[in-house]
Amino acid sequence: MKTHDYELWLERLWKGERRAAARLISQVENNRGRIEIMCQILPRTGQRMILGITGPPGAGKSSLVGAMTHLYRDQKEKVGIVAVDPSSPYSGGAILGDRIRMQSHSTDPGVFIRSMGTRGHLGGVARSTGDVLRILEAAGYERLLLETVGVGQSELEIMELADTVIVVLNPGTGDGIQAIKAGIMEIADVFVVNKADLPGAEHLKNDIEMVLDLNGEKPWRPPVILTSVLDQRGLSELRDQIALHQNYLIQSGKNLVRRKQAFAQEVWYHWEELARQSFAIAWENLRNAEKDLEQENPYRLAEKIWASIVTEEIVKHVSFSK
Repeated sequence: MKTHDYELWLERLWKGERRAAARLISQVENNRGRIEIMCQILPRTGQRMILGITGPPGAGKSSLVGAMTHLYRDQKEKVGIVAVDPSSPYSGGAILGDRIRMQSHSTDPGVFIRSMGTRGHLGGVARSTGDVLRILEAAGYERLLLETVGVGQSELEIMELADTVIVVLNPGTGDGIQAIKAGIMEIADVFVVNKADLPGAEHLKNDIEMVLDLNGEKPWRPPVILTSVLDQRGLSELRDQIALHQNYLIQSGKNLVRRKQAFAQEVWYHWEELARQSFAIAWENLRNAEKDLEQENPYRLAEKIWASIVTEEIVKHVSFSK
């Protein structure tokens, strides 16, 4: 995308055009003009809080997101949803597409759903997830929802993107024990025991409450809410608890603390990407110049490559915006 092209799309984004949002998201995901685009978008973001939904596979996260979207739409809020799915090993795209999830919202002009692939990145989110959420905010979407891939113990990165983290569990699958083992107790701002119409829901709720009691008194104690999308149970209570937590973040100033931490982590990610690109260039140069590299000490070889990056300043020639 040429400079004047993305500037035209940005102008259309400021007007809230869905097509502009979709086009710019694709460009950023494919690393085409990413830096230039995001530098324009960044000043127009940071005012909306992000709601993160995570939990093990099969907990009903997508169904819950769909039900919550109905509630927010009833309040006339525009909803932007980013759903991170496993990647196709061939195309790198999301295996589960937005057309097979949350079908009831597919024709609603006030809802934008984007499925993203992790593209090999661990941690339950994709590298460009934060950028996509910013694009949706700049497009005028007031309620931002992030649903992560259900991979259990490696979902901690959602803390770096979401202001309020909802951990969704369901009865009858041993999720209560898994939550304790996986350290999910530390990342949740709200617990949801979904599929509460199934046996064991109250027991799981009590298990979570017991663990929270053992953690002692804290300024914010995560509520444990029973929900059922099937019979619309607990959804309004969940919406109210989300609002209470976000008010708590603002009044306590913890929202600013979280965003400073997220900013530092994002700087690290971008530096890491630059370093990876620099290493790849230096490695290819070395492979073309020398034979039988496999006979060398891998530790010394890594040091040699790093030295070439520093001394030859390859970093200067690396850009996200190829």
